[in-house]
Amino acid sequence: MRRIILSRKGFDSSAGGCPSPILPDGRLCSLPIPDTESAVCFGDITFDGINLGDVVSGLNREAGWHRRRAHLDPDLRPDALPRLPGWRPMLGQSGSAQGHLRNEGVAVGDLFLFFGSFRPVEEARHGDWRFSPALPARQVIWGWLQIGEILKVDDIPTDAMPWARYHPHFAYGEDASNTLYIATERLCLDGLLARLPGAGSFRYLDERLVLTAPGSTLQTRWQLPGWFAPSTERPGLSFHRNPNRWTRADDRCMLNSAYRGQEFVFDALGEQAPLDWIKSLLRTA
Repeated sequence: MRRIILSRKGFDSSAGGCPSPILPDGRLCSLPIPDTESAVCFGDITFDGINLGDVVSGLNREAGWHRRRAHLDPDLRPDALPRLPGWRPMLGQSGSAQGHLRNEGVAVGDLFLFFGSFRPVEEARHGDWRFSPALPARQVIWGWLQIGEILKVDDIPTDAMPWARYHPHFAYGEDASNTLYIATERLCLDGLLARLPGAGSFRYLDERLVLTAPGSTLQTRWQLPGWFAPSTERPGLSFHRNPNRWTRADDRCMLNSAYRGQEFVFDALGEQAPLDWIKSLLRTA
């Protein structure tokens, strides 16, 4: 692993209309964004046996979400849908976001960390959930994927990868930038196979997974390890290389993160501190 990609995915105020829920027992339930072209509906997807159509309809107080189409991407959990033999976790990317990944040199072995907007929910009067009024939304890391293969969708034969054909990026028209990132079988860190699969989701909220700074009223005010900031030795996190975005405090730093943008890339340059940070996050999985 050389590069860490902080990848924004899931519901927020502009895509879906609300944050993803942190369930009353602390489970992180990331909601895929709507996509009218997808072959998968919210009502097709389950999370620990819970139907996502029920979840979104309850949180938005709006019926009909079971039949709405969902952009299940990244697709990390084996039990989210019925699977064909050979299924592997994957992420699709295209357009300017894929161009950014290419320009940053993202390659096999690099690690995506998926983050999104999350807010705690509580049980409402009729058994539905509602967002807890006193608890704000925060940006939280909820999943990972280590790259095992990078495939151009236009180059995949029409009879290949039947287990992947439900994925929304197969519904795109001809597009040279349309790309799939397929997960490794097992995580490989520091040249050693880890106990974890190459992709997965963090089951429960842990403060180590929270990007938003403690006590901040702004989701985009982040607290990160100090080595994320740009310096004379390294350019720092892509989309955030202006030093004015950063404030150093001992071994930590505060970042005014970008409001939009999907893929933020950090080149670890083989240093140990980023690898140790990744390992500390994975201990919560």
